[in-house]
Amino acid sequence: MNLFKKTLLMSPLLSCMLTAQAALELGQAAPNFTLVDQHNTAHTLSDYQGQWVVLYFYPKDDTPGCTTEACNFRDAINHIIAKRAIVFGISLDDVESHQQFSKKNNLPFSLLSDPDGKVAKQYDSLGDYWLVKFAKRNSFIINPAGNIAQIYKSVDPQTHVQQVLKDLSNLQKR
Repeated sequence: MNLFKKTLLMSPLLSCMLTAQAALELGQAAPNFTLVDQHNTAHTLSDYQGQWVVLYFYPKDDTPGCTTEACNFRDAINHIIAKRAIVFGISLDDVESHQQFSKKNNLPFSLLSDPDGKVAKQYDSLGDYWLVKFAKRNSFIINPAGNIAQIYKSVDPQTHVQQVLKDLSNLQKR
């Protein structure tokens, strides 16, 4: 096999290895960050200590799975608020894209822009396919002490929000 073919075959493996990070664990302090939302408002995770926080990472604004997931969070927002929780969606899309997506779908929560993927990488949620970077469809529940209480990998956008609501209830009973 020539060098060109070997390089092509190894590229996805190498890019995965380059973006790999130590996996987060339950009970660990959630990595702190500051990101801007669709209204150009900065949000720092540590400012939300004392509250339950749901962080959901998603690949791209205005795509079918991402729209389904966002609208499901929108439709469940009163249940989430009743559980004393706040929701943040995070993708690598820019603020303008988030503005359009949020307005189009009447989203009542903040979409945070992580254009360089730093936060996605901290949360082991940065995907890399050749030269295209994106947020993996992962979510995290962070407890009022600022620790990771639940981790979801490769979620199903159709059913994820119901699982989050169920888990928030169970976690809050402990």
